[in-house]
Amino acid sequence: MNEIMEYNEKIFENIKHIDEFGKEFWYARELQKVLDYNEWRKFKGVIGKAKEACKSSNINTLYHFIDTEKIIKVAQGAQRKLADYKLSRYACYLIVQNADPRKESVALGQTYFAIQTRKQEISEKEYSELTEDEKRFYQRNLTKKGNFSLNQTAKDAGVKNFDQFHNFGYKGLYNGETADDIAKRKGLRYREDILDNMGSDELIANLFRISQTEQKLKRENIKTEKSANSTHYEVGKEVRNTIEKLGGTMPENLPTPKKSLKELEKEKREKTLKEKA
Repeated sequence: MNEIMEYNEKIFENIKHIDEFGKEFWYARELQKVLDYNEWRKFKGVIGKAKEACKSSNINTLYHFIDTEKIIKVAQGAQRKLADYKLSRYACYLIVQNADPRKESVALGQTYFAIQTRKQEISEKEYSELTEDEKRFYQRNLTKKGNFSLNQTAKDAGVKNFDQFHNFGYKGLYNGETADDIAKRKGLRYREDILDNMGSDELIANLFRISQTEQKLKRENIKTEKSANSTHYEVGKEVRNTIEKLGGTMPENLPTPKKSLKELEKEKREKTLKEKA
């Protein structure tokens, strides 16, 4: 998964701008090119959907989608003004969520902005300075929040058997493996949480699966358990395909940490008690 993140960061960080106040932003017309939209008219439609999603969340669109103009040169040295937007990271996140999911560039954008938006609680510099175990705790917390939200959306989509629903997602991402299969391969005890026994890269892959499944269930207004299960499998499979296309390590081939997060938490508690004694 590191390969995906590095590739994504290069693409989307290269078109990021910093204003005079040190605030980051992206130009819509530059994002349009990166996401492989040839016509501004079509991309403007995607921006419109993103703005509606922003309004639905009771968030001020004027803060995230700032009208601006771009000056271009035309024939004989003349200049022409083109409408453009200055976009926040959150605006970019909403745009890629509403863009054409069949475009590989859009899938990459969804990976980048979904993960970076969820990281907003701490700065990117702070995250990079965390130890691997600290990154695991951080990403595990995000997957807990993500799964809680996904379960609510899946329930609205008609899901009743949640173990089965989640297994469909795992099967797509792990080449047919269920949660039990993953646990056995990792050598875990009965009912031991598989997510607590993943490294940060593997957790990131699962976080992307979780967030994109929820978005797709909502976007396509899915209302049957069968369709929800199929959607979870398709998204898991697509995440796997993206990792493969970029030459990344398949999730089942990523190393299992020596200690689970629960073991690390226990050690931390015992250490704290000793220090207080």
